[in-house]
Amino acid sequence: MPCQTSVDEAVKQAGKQILSDRAPRPTTNENYLLISAFAGAEHSPLISLSKRVSDCGCNVTEARVAALGSELGVQVLAQGSWDAIAKLENALAKLERDGGLRIVHFRTNAKQQQSTLLPYVVEVIAADKPGVLFQLAEFFASHNISIEQLHSTRYRAMQTGADMFSAQITIGIPNTMHLAALRDDFLEFCDGLNLDAIMDPMKF
Repeated sequence: MPCQTSVDEAVKQAGKQILSDRAPRPTTNENYLLISAFAGAEHSPLISLSKRVSDCGCNVTEARVAALGSELGVQVLAQGSWDAIAKLENALAKLERDGGLRIVHFRTNAKQQQSTLLPYVVEVIAADKPGVLFQLAEFFASHNISIEQLHSTRYRAMQTGADMFSAQITIGIPNTMHLAALRDDFLEFCDGLNLDAIMDPMKF
């Protein structure tokens, strides 16, 4: 019959194994809130949003600002402790009510690093016509290529007055994909739509 000391040691070892098999607990600051806010261009939401984030003890991890029509849109990813994020949620509700902003926010997680994706930049210019952006997005989706960032605009050419379409797109290409074949497929696709386009590795 095993002695009590051996039994106690076995229990301790089993307890250590159970603890080691559990996923590590997140640190106290691994809480994220994604915020989108819109207001007239004369009242940028960036100032009021960044102030609320700071006042609540959170940090701005990422931010985007874009003028869309007569509105200015701001996207902010805030990071902080659970209590600080909860405080920020309450502050945003008051800001929307009293500050004249249109705000959407929800909890999210940190972006997962994807070391298997190669960052490339695509630039497209063409005569504007309905469906160009959809066709570009559909091409990348059909090739299992993720769109990481995109900026597109419609403008009038200074010299001719023609309506033009322009897009700058950052994509993530799986590192198992044959790059030369992909580039050929993309340029053939663009030729078929009469798009002037380039696809180059992102330079840091």
